[in-house]
This record gives sequence, structure tokens and C-alpha cells, in this order.
Amino acid sequence: MNIVRRLSAALLLAALPLAASAAHPFDGRYRVQPERVVWSNGQLPAGFSLTLDLAFEGERIHYRSVNDTNPRDPKRNDFYIELDNRPHPLPGYARYNQIQGRRLSASEYEVLHLQDGDVIVAEFWQFLPDARQLVRRGVGKSPEGRSKAFEEYFQRID
Repeated sequence: MNIVRRLSAALLLAALPLAASAAHPFDGRYRVQPERVVWSNGQLPAGFSLTLDLAFEGERIHYRSVNDTNPRDPKRNDFYIELDNRPHPLPGYARYNQIQGRRLSASEYEVLHLQDGDVIVAEFWQFLPDARQLVRRGVGKSPEGRSKAFEEYFQRID
């Protein structure tokens, strides 16, 4: 019996690194479904194209995106979102210089883009139960100070 306990303990300890390194269920590449996107100002660009790469790393998210609606001038974002509900510096972006994130539930997140403490974009992410779709809703303020609400659907493609 003692051998069985030792063997069970050894197997459990061997499995711990595998569990710790397992991918988060929401890790992946998501592609916008433009036919399902709604912008309250009605100004969704023709051929709207956006891809998100998300990697959940403990209490932060590595966010990378490419908006290649204009393939000659793609717009890229690459930053970390700390999930501690505090603003963190985000250097190198003209519209905002801080990012703030928090988990709302097991499948929902709030992400705020701020300029010196002023919310420029508020996003609410919801991963649907199959983890194959992401819905991003929120409000954003343009450089001209005009706000619009948005609802964007993404399909996981990896």
C-alpha cells in the first residue's frame, strides 16, 4: 500500500507542471465577422478587417491586433493588459497612454483605454460558452471627441 501511495504522489507531482503550462481556453486568434458588427454612428469602413491574438498569462492578457482594412497601411497594437483594475502606462499610442483591465466573471472582461485617466474606450469582452466566439461591446471616443457605441463579433480561427 505504501508503494501505491508513493507512486500516486509521484504521478501527481509529475502532472503539476503540465497543468500549470496548459493553454488558457480563450488563448487564440480571433477574426472579426464584419457582417455582425454594429457601430452606432453607422460608419463601419467597407471591407472592415480585424484580427486579434490573445494570450492569457496568469492575471494578464497579451493583446495583439492587426486592422488591415487598408492593406497598404495596417494598424497594429501589441500590449499587455493587467487584470488588477488599475491603470498602467501604455507608451507609444497617440489616443491613449494607459490601459486598465479586470475580470468580471469566468468568461467576461472589462478593458479600459485611458488618456491621462480619462476613459477613451471602454470595452466589455464576453467569450461565448464554446470559447470559439468573442463578443466585444463598448463605447469609444474619436480624436474629435465624438463617441460611438459598438458591438463586434469575432470567430476563433486557430
